Amino acid sequence: MNRTLTKPSAAEDTAMTLKPSPFSKLLVANRGEIAMRILRSARERGIATVAVYSDPDADGAPAAFADEAVRIGGAAPRDSYLKIPAIIEAARATGAEAIHPGYGFLAENEAFAAAVREAGLIFVGPSPEAIRAMGDKAGAKALMIAAGVPCVPGYQGEDQTPERLAEEARRIGYPLMIKATAGGGGRGMRLVAKAEEFLPSLTLAKSEARGAFGDDTVLLERAILRPRHIEIQILADRYGHAIHLGERDCSVQRRHQKVVEEAPSPVVTPELRARMGAVSVAAVKAIGYEGAGTLEFLLDAEGNFYFMEMNTRLQVEHPVTEAVTGLDIVALQLSIAAGEPLAIRQQDVRLSGHAIEVRLCAEDPQAGFMPQSGRLARWTVGSGMRVEHALRSGIEVPPYYDSMIAKLIAHGTDRDDARRRLLGGLRGTEALGLRTNLEFLSRCLAHPVFAAGGATTAFIAENEAALLPDTAAAEGEAAVVVAALLRSGLSGSLQHGFVAPLRLAAGERVHELAVRIAPDGAAEVTGGGQTTGLRLIGRDGEGHCRLEMAGRRMTTTLVQDGGRVLLHWQGQGWEFEDRTLHPRVTGGAGASDGRIRASMNGRVVAVQAAVGDRVEAGAAVVVLEAMKMEHAHVTPVAGLVKAVSVARGDQVDAHRVMVEVEAQ
Repeated sequence: MNRTLTKPSAAEDTAMTLKPSPFSKLLVANRGEIAMRILRSARERGIATVAVYSDPDADGAPAAFADEAVRIGGAAPRDSYLKIPAIIEAARATGAEAIHPGYGFLAENEAFAAAVREAGLIFVGPSPEAIRAMGDKAGAKALMIAAGVPCVPGYQGEDQTPERLAEEARRIGYPLMIKATAGGGGRGMRLVAKAEEFLPSLTLAKSEARGAFGDDTVLLERAILRPRHIEIQILADRYGHAIHLGERDCSVQRRHQKVVEEAPSPVVTPELRARMGAVSVAAVKAIGYEGAGTLEFLLDAEGNFYFMEMNTRLQVEHPVTEAVTGLDIVALQLSIAAGEPLAIRQQDVRLSGHAIEVRLCAEDPQAGFMPQSGRLARWTVGSGMRVEHALRSGIEVPPYYDSMIAKLIAHGTDRDDARRRLLGGLRGTEALGLRTNLEFLSRCLAHPVFAAGGATTAFIAENEAALLPDTAAAEGEAAVVVAALLRSGLSGSLQHGFVAPLRLAAGERVHELAVRIAPDGAAEVTGGGQTTGLRLIGRDGEGHCRLEMAGRRMTTTLVQDGGRVLLHWQGQGWEFEDRTLHPRVTGGAGASDGRIRASMNGRVVAVQAAVGDRVEAGAAVVVLEAMKMEHAHVTPVAGLVKAVSVARGDQVDAHRVMVEVEAQ
């Protein structure tokens, strides 16, 4: 499966590649925070801007911020941000001469890059040939080996029969990795510990790769256990100049998805940085690469590094590199695309201080990081950080796209300074109305292993108990605070000693509370067998409250949004429903009543049961797709299916009853 990079002819080089290609209007073929990021840099350079939007993003920040905005289709990515003809037509209609793909969607799609070029437009990124060559993991690895880049021993041959792959696995030795050659994001990837696990893991990896990428080709690599994930940012122009901007450490991951990124790495020495950087620059020069790109490596405990893959686009985590170098990577991308020679030489690159970034995602860590969508009632950004986002209070977060909704970055004089600044900023950030990983991110940053710079790719798995603790006690305390704040507002109309009941539901859990308001406004909240005293000192019209509890004065935020009561307490968001006046359910209802409800807003991709079917407890009956992930919904009871109210392709809201099973 060895491949070579097809370069344009000499005539094409002269006519297309080695001449400047200035442009004055840019279309950004993306959405959300990265669209805003690119639009800002373009505007600062005096470039007119065009945004594109899907129906759910019509009122989004990019459409409002850009000079012009064009609707390109419906909600699903295939109907909007993946519609190549619609994007090309939007550029033509607005007179945009260049297109920036951002990341995700079409950013590493060679067909898109080719269509842009064929339309006579400028693609802000590498050539279609480079995207194709580096997008195939096996082909990229062969190119890197030829360029002298260290690679993990393995097999990337064309013979994909199970017998040949099993033979190669024995040669490589266990543990080993099976990787889909066509994709990324952890899909089509399996860690195999021993020989008897190989064939079942191969079947799963190929099936996943075929479903995700339409290609079930895999490669095998020796597994490097507990490595560091290190990547090198490079920039290269069309005149043969290339530099690197140092490394980023992206070791804190969950299921191969990055969670925390930083620059520089706490374990990379100046000597190792120089070696990795030189190898990366030599590699991109060898393939005639143009634009920004990132080479990703695994770094073992002995300081050996091995090439994994190359991303031929802007990376999510590029802000940490910008923070420590003082450079605007997007602006440099635009300059390179316009045919300007790199004005920066390697000796000009200096690293200053330390930067850390976390990815804020609409997901519920306590429910297996299930993606969330819906109305973001309150969005407030903490201080001391750079925050990349396209959010505002009241915005609807749709279920059709990636769950990452913002990036939060802190820059400090050293690593611990940056870490503390970011922790402080996270404590002051409010994202109410959606479950997010905000508190999980804080726990990652505060963990002693991360604080000491010792986190490897195994960090989250090895410290799951500390990073995902039982939140029952914290939720109970939050319910007490909500009860006190809700009832304190009524103190003028309550007689001294009067006890007001309150029932607050958090999902399936219900907190039965009683609140007694004293004449001075202090509240005594009883629940769970104990009584807690709180005093409301003051509140403003934005929901910010100052209270005293157990001798300590603290600030919190309470927002009532329709039937929801939202609280920002101790750096974490909580959501309750006031059910005080609801009739009590005495039996047969709830999660075990045979009703399978949607756990999120999403699209039905499969219905696996019909009326009259007999199903066993735990059987999958409906599969929803939300934020690029599929989620199987199972029946809690065994019995007969008596109703199915959804069909493939339906869009459903969270908590909608999709299937009813009569227990037997």
